[in-house]
Amino acid sequence: MFRLLFAGGIQECARALAGDIARRYPAALANSPEPLVSQRRRSEILETVFLQARQFSQEHRLGVIGQIRLGGALKWQLKEMGYDEEFIDMAAEHLAASVAREPT
Repeated sequence: MFRLLFAGGIQECARALAGDIARRYPAALANSPEPLVSQRRRSEILETVFLQARQFSQEHRLGVIGQIRLGGALKWQLKEMGYDEEFIDMAAEHLAASVAREPT
């Protein structure tokens, strides 16, 4: 039972993160052949959004498997929202780096 609730929490967190990304950096901008937003600004957006993921990871004590599941869930959410694979992979890398950091 706990495991199902926890899995739902990961899915809900991924949905919230993807929604926040879509609000700050829509798929139309991310998928544009000409960069409309600088790489630095994209990184800042992702870092800001993934502060929530880091907090979720620390509160729920996500282990390696939980972090992987969160990353996979985020990838699926972004794919469903129409983001291209390049952006999805970059976002997943930022997420992994964010949740893997030691608490300060």
